[in-house]
Amino acid sequence: MSRRIAVVGAPSFTTGFRLAGVDEFREIRDENKDDELDGAVEDVLSLDDIGIVVMHQDDLDHLSHEVRENAETSVEPVVVTLGGEGEGALREKIKRAIGIDLMEQ
Repeated sequence: MSRRIAVVGAPSFTTGFRLAGVDEFREIRDENKDDELDGAVEDVLSLDDIGIVVMHQDDLDHLSHEVRENAETSVEPVVVTLGGEGEGALREKIKRAIGIDLMEQ
C-alpha cells in the first residue's frame, strides 16, 4: 500500500508542501484554529493511506490533551512537527516509527 504525506496547518505553512506535490492537507485559519485544529488532526490520523502527518510545532501546542497525546504517540501515521522547539523530537519519532535509532553508535 502506498503511503502519502498529509499536512495540517495555516495556509502559509501548507503552501510550500502543495508546491512540492503534497495533495492531502487540512488548512486551518488562525481565526478558527481552536475550533478546527483537533478535527483536522483526527481526520488525517484516521486516513488509511497516510504515513506521515506534518504540522507546525506551535499548532501541536494548540491541540486538546487527548488529540495531542494521540498525535505524539501515533506510529502509523507518524506525526512530524517543524519549527519551534519540537525539531529535537524528530529523532525519537523516527525511532518509534521504524523501531531502531539510526543515530545510535
